[in-house]
Amino acid sequence: MTAATGISRSRHATGELVRLDRERILHPLLPDGREDRTVLVKGEGCRVWDADGREYLDASAVLGVMQVGHGRRELAAAAAEQLGRLDYFHTWGTITNDRAIELATRLTDLAPPGLDRVFYTSGGSEGNEIALRLARYYHHRKGASGRNWVLSRHTAYHGIGYGSGSLSGSPVYQDGFGPVVPNVHFLTPPHPYQKQWYAGEDPTDFCVRELEAAIEKIGPEHIAAMIGEPVMGGYGAVVPPADYWPRVAEVLRRHGILLIFDEVVTAFGRTGRWYSAEHFGVVPDILVTAKGITSGYIPHGAVLVSEEVSEVVGAEGGFPIGFTYTGHPTACAVALANLDIIEKEGLLANATGTGAYLAAGLRSRLLGLPAVGDVRQIGLMLAVQLVSDQETGADLPGGTLRVADALREQAGILVRNNAHALIVSPPLVLDRGTADKIVDGFRFVLERLGTDGSVR
Repeated sequence: MTAATGISRSRHATGELVRLDRERILHPLLPDGREDRTVLVKGEGCRVWDADGREYLDASAVLGVMQVGHGRRELAAAAAEQLGRLDYFHTWGTITNDRAIELATRLTDLAPPGLDRVFYTSGGSEGNEIALRLARYYHHRKGASGRNWVLSRHTAYHGIGYGSGSLSGSPVYQDGFGPVVPNVHFLTPPHPYQKQWYAGEDPTDFCVRELEAAIEKIGPEHIAAMIGEPVMGGYGAVVPPADYWPRVAEVLRRHGILLIFDEVVTAFGRTGRWYSAEHFGVVPDILVTAKGITSGYIPHGAVLVSEEVSEVVGAEGGFPIGFTYTGHPTACAVALANLDIIEKEGLLANATGTGAYLAAGLRSRLLGLPAVGDVRQIGLMLAVQLVSDQETGADLPGGTLRVADALREQAGILVRNNAHALIVSPPLVLDRGTADKIVDGFRFVLERLGTDGSVR
């Protein structure tokens, strides 16, 4: 019951909740004129329920966050225990706390060798803001303040802060918000499905040649870092060729340019490894995490930093940036309990095995349908590319939102979508029976999807 409205949510009619939502909440990404709402009230495992009692299969892990599934009492207990002991304190200056120390030790022990320090945040956008600051400040401290350019990639998503949004390679995060942060140059990412981007050239050869040309044009003495998702999440589970990141890393090292991996989506088992960098044998200078670190039960994030970078930025007066909730002990306690579940329940292996099973089912049931161009997968990170033309790979007219709506309304399946694809990233606790239900629901909707974007 709230003092302001006198509303008891458990007794409130769904219609009234929807009315209040329309009147009181400014939603991200809500198209003008949409008045419908799905009011969720309960979750358990891979399922959630709305205020009318309808069950949905969460095939999105919310936003690729919910590694251990909904309703884990262990995480609620970890938060409650910590709140009763030391609820909150920062980690500025000489102040620290036991949970922050324990989590930093755990994260760096799991990380690729060389990532030895942790800077805490409350989420991915904050993490990429810090990565940008760390990279520029590192070169500033080394007497190279002119190194302030950052290389990013078209179609990338790195957050919605002014810095992180400026690094995101889609106009939607920049148009109308300018001026954005300057000195960001965008490169072409490798996308095995979009062969037309490379004019017949090998994608890695094309991308490395473009990278070297950009460095020569801008001047290596002006470039601080390159940022990239090891596997592109927002664009739809785009797995690069095996030689892409090793060759990119070699070029950057040769020119003294830092490499930032944005693992906000991919870390903590999503791709079947603790960190997706492991798939490519590359250790970045800075690695950004969030989302799956607590499975979304409480906002948290961690930026892993090499000893070299941390010692340079921490010299003299120290790194001058800190957030209010940096090193929040309750968030750290939940993260530790979350990592325990991932480890004890073998969720990395489950992501690999069940992810391959789900991908095989989607490919066998969907490929060959007129509007399905591709099914991509690594671990439990998948995407179904929707097309209006199989030859050109052109997007559906009007995008994919209508298809995502149809999956929710007609099949009871919740997915994410972008302009090109349906993104499937279930909780890592997914079993094969539930994977079969996802495949069945996709087939039920997509077999009626026309190349004009309509679902019959």
